[in-house]
Parts: sequence; structure tokens; C-alpha cells
Amino acid sequence: MKLTIIRLQHFSEQDRLDLAKIWPEYDIDTLALDDNHRIYAARFNERLLGAVRVTLEGTQATLDSLRVREITRRRGVGQYLLEETLADNAQASSWWMADIGVEDRGVMAAFMQALGFTAQADGWEKR
Repeated sequence: MKLTIIRLQHFSEQDRLDLAKIWPEYDIDTLALDDNHRIYAARFNERLLGAVRVTLEGTQATLDSLRVREITRRRGVGQYLLEETLADNAQASSWWMADIGVEDRGVMAAFMQALGFTAQADGWEKR
């Protein structure tokens, strides 16, 4: 099967199990899904390997909770997930990702810079 990036419109039972592994700190039932609050996920063999949340406000978009399951890291999943998320939200001309909750800021900084984001004091920005 091919790795695909999807915008989750609702959570299947398998999605709930997978998201609990990706985001153990979240109660999945409290995550908003609407036109301004979106969740994108990387799916492979009917399983979610990574996810990111997007909050849209006009032409500004905020990313948070970008995570890829540890066992599948360093294989391009996060890059593909972020590239497709940005492409699917072309109306956003300004992107922001805070460094809150980032496991390893050095690794994340290199990753974000590779995707065209600029380091700021408390996160990364792309215009």
C-alpha cells in the first residue's frame, strides 16, 4: 500500500486507537473537527502513522502537535504529511508552528528549516 495523507473528517475506531498512540496526551473526543480546526494524518495499511493539527484564521494557519510514531520516524512521513497539509490549505499565506511540546528542538529545527520555515524565538514561521 501507498502512504497517503488524509484530512480526517471523523474518527473511526481504528483512527482513535492510532491517534492515542500518536498523541497519548489528548482525549480524542475533545479534538474539534470543522472548517477552521483540521487534523491531517499519514495513513499506511489502514493505520495512522503520524498526524498534525491545523487551525485556520483567514489567511493565517497555525500548526501544532506534529508527530510521527517513533517506529516510523526518519522515513519521510513527517515531511510528506506537512507538505501535503500546506498544499491542501493554499489559502493560508502565513504559517506558524510553536515549539511547545517539541521533543527535540534541534531535530525539529532542522526539519522545519528543510521545509522552508524560518526559526523564531518560540517556533517557526513560513510566509
